[in-house]
Amino acid sequence: MLCVDEKSQIQALDRTAPILPLQPGLAERRSHDYVRHGTSTLFAALEIGTGQVTGACKPRHRHQEFLAFLKQVARAYPGQDLHLVMDNYAAHKHPAVRAWLAANPRVHPHFTPTHGSWMNLVEVWFSLIERQAIHRGTFGSVKDLNAKIRAFIDGWNDRCHPFVWTKTADQNLAKANRQKTSNPGH
Repeated sequence: MLCVDEKSQIQALDRTAPILPLQPGLAERRSHDYVRHGTSTLFAALEIGTGQVTGACKPRHRHQEFLAFLKQVARAYPGQDLHLVMDNYAAHKHPAVRAWLAANPRVHPHFTPTHGSWMNLVEVWFSLIERQAIHRGTFGSVKDLNAKIRAFIDGWNDRCHPFVWTKTADQNLAKANRQKTSNPGH
């Protein structure tokens, strides 16, 4: 089973002045302004049982890129039935994607409920890569950004481990089945 999603619009930002390093009594200092060198989209599939990640950086975030990524994932797991947990993003349900899934019956999509992105464990992994590799990074180009992402994936896979839910299945199902309420007081 794989959790699949994409992290779009990852910006390759470069500071306009060098970062000033830590000194006794002084925190690291950065300029407030930056140069934007473009964006990248990270497609990722997290294997639930091992924590292994299959990833790809693409320049755009459309059904064509998603379909190319699905084909990459299918090649990475030859001869195995694949169950893919995904959200309801339009590209995941595009007619071309649906046609490919119909032609590849060993690949089974499972869609999380609306507002249930927390159920897709690849979102946890996205928060890790954001905090550890992207957020405070300085990138002179999209190529530099993609190289940093690839290095993080390679390092992650060298030491990967499965994520463990801290709540029981019943607690998770109760949260998933909870009715959305509207309370203007909160």
